[in-house]
Amino acid sequence: MSLAQKRKSKRVDCNSLCPEWGCRQPGEHDGIWVVGEMEGDGISEPSLQMLTPARTVSQKLGTFVEGVLLGADEGALRRAASEMIKRGADRATIVVGDELADHIPAVRASAIASLAEERRPDVILLAATMRGRETAPYVATALRAGITADCTQFDVDEDSGDLFMIRPPFAAILLAYIKTPSRRPQIATARPNVFPMPPRDESRDGPVELRDAAAYVKAEPRMRLIRSDVLRRDEVPLEKAEYVVAGGKGVGTREGFAALEELAKSLGGVVAGSRRAVDLGFVPHEKQVGQTGKSVRPKLYIAVGISGAAQHVIGIREAGIVVAVNSDGNAPIFKSADYGIVADWHDVLPALIREISARRTSPGEGT
Repeated sequence: MSLAQKRKSKRVDCNSLCPEWGCRQPGEHDGIWVVGEMEGDGISEPSLQMLTPARTVSQKLGTFVEGVLLGADEGALRRAASEMIKRGADRATIVVGDELADHIPAVRASAIASLAEERRPDVILLAATMRGRETAPYVATALRAGITADCTQFDVDEDSGDLFMIRPPFAAILLAYIKTPSRRPQIATARPNVFPMPPRDESRDGPVELRDAAAYVKAEPRMRLIRSDVLRRDEVPLEKAEYVVAGGKGVGTREGFAALEELAKSLGGVVAGSRRAVDLGFVPHEKQVGQTGKSVRPKLYIAVGISGAAQHVIGIREAGIVVAVNSDGNAPIFKSADYGIVADWHDVLPALIREISARRTSPGEGT
């Protein structure tokens, strides 16, 4: 029996489940939803990244991928739906109405849950952005479904067709394979940059359904938006930077992080830090790399004075080249580095800055 057949024929004993849940057989659900998040007039990159695991899982399960978008601007939503289809979705549904003009998690989630009750998807995936982290638990609660946050991988149980939602547990020394065998939909989030952006295929096309928000929004807003300000950034966001210089406890002082800033500036990159560096106040939380911070995908990642605990290494798995600078030759970070320098950063950083500056100023040479 194929995985698709196993999934569609899956049955559970309703008498053993909580009577308040109601009974729906898993085999009655079909499709993998990726809930898209609008960013200005377009769809966010993290949402598009979620199409990568969605397509992989859908091919194993023999099902389809559907983009789900919500908002008040029909034109922008239609363009976003088209983008999702060109990036891997087979179809899309947009829920449009003034009720969804502002991002109010409970309202947005009620629309998603109402549509899910009607359409019965097998899987719902969301990007674990700030908004995604707010919305996903509301959806799971409304649907009486399980949810797994911050997944780093997805796979399928060959015996049952259930989704394996894979994530590192506390201390990140193992991987937890989590599944929800008796409830649907299966809901999960993954942080930005854990998965690559799927390629764009201009030849892809698919149906886009329009739904009226008034028919799906079931929750009354308990808050209202008074003002929205766009924060200006003087540098590239950490998750989009091609060059990242990160410091840990071993850097030791704010003056040390000033040296990291100088190295990052010479590379045209940004500074980041480990959790310990954040706890010590050397860098703000939004620049933390690791399991409880951000995942990054730079061409070059330089880790200075970072021991290399598993929680930190999770955040740099997709980095191109990792260079570690640490005075402790036994530091775990060297196991994850492409190049290691066992030395005091006081000696290494000035030499690196001089070399990079010299190459920038030499005719015909670059970094």
